[in-house]
Amino acid sequence: MRYKQNETLLLKYLGPSPVLRITDFFLDNPLSDFSKNEIVKNLEMGRATFFKYWTELEKSGAVIVTRRIGRATMYKLDRENEVVKHLVKLDMALARRTMEKALEQYKKPITVKSR
Repeated sequence: MRYKQNETLLLKYLGPSPVLRITDFFLDNPLSDFSKNEIVKNLEMGRATFFKYWTELEKSGAVIVTRRIGRATMYKLDRENEVVKHLVKLDMALARRTMEKALEQYKKPITVKSR
């Protein structure tokens, strides 16, 4: 599973900063938890960049530990975190708006030019 960062609405709207890329990765995979190595690999982000911003996400409480598998610690977004709740709402609003625009395009009548 390769994460396609440039295709998400949230990153198109807010920009592909490292913190948003990490957060968006979790938003797009809400049912799974991941190790740090899996996140770095999927985001194709440099380890130094990842760890620079990961520390802030941990301190803010945006990510939480879900379990440990051997020596790997697994993480997911804390959906009870106030900031995460707002990001989820924004992501949903962007998806809704995009869908509404697509429906409007679909509903437009097709005009045929006569010769």
